[in-house]
Amino acid sequence: MIGLRKRNGGNAGAPRKHDVMIYSRYERFWHWSQAGLIFVLFFTGLGLHGTHDLLDFETAATIHTYAALALIVLWVFTTFWNFTTGQWKQYLFKQGIYRVIRFYAYGILVGEPHPYKKSLQRKQNALQSLAYMTFMMAIGPALWSTGFIYLIYDLWNGYAWSSEILWLVALVHTVAAFAMGAFVIVHVYMTTTGKTPLHYVKTMITGYDRIELSEVEEAYIRETGNVEMK
Repeated sequence: MIGLRKRNGGNAGAPRKHDVMIYSRYERFWHWSQAGLIFVLFFTGLGLHGTHDLLDFETAATIHTYAALALIVLWVFTTFWNFTTGQWKQYLFKQGIYRVIRFYAYGILVGEPHPYKKSLQRKQNALQSLAYMTFMMAIGPALWSTGFIYLIYDLWNGYAWSSEILWLVALVHTVAAFAMGAFVIVHVYMTTTGKTPLHYVKTMITGYDRIELSEVEEAYIRETGNVEMK
């Protein structure tokens, strides 16, 4: 359901700003569940590589495997949800990516306004869409496929080429894992670039963000019955 809380008026016909629920309960559940699982995977993965000894190898491997399976199930269900609800369109490439990159590289330092305006139809700017698409189409599949190949190592370790393939699988898995780690670090940093350092975090907790709505959009929301005025 789309909730809408009226915040301020305006001239007739002009877009007015409202607090609109743009992130559904499932989107927020997906986001935080995924974040938690990725943290568990990265932590246990570092343990498996010997970076820390806070967990013994067997425990780290068991937790790592179950967390990976849980994340795969979450992504499969979320992919189904995205296509059945039409939310997959949010991840399509958008124009204006260079303006967004320039803003984060320079404009944000000198107080320029963000070149992208969030809307009900477009929750993510061009850079976010590209980053999430890369995450879902490249980093994630690389981790899953190499992890699965490693899990069934006993089925093919008798071949002469198994040691070379295992080394390659481990390399790709590690590179993809660090790519995911870099994605998370940048993602966390980006959450601090809102109106306040916790603005985006609050948005992903409550589901509400303040955006402009035209009279047509307001009328559509009211007519569909998905309205929550406060």
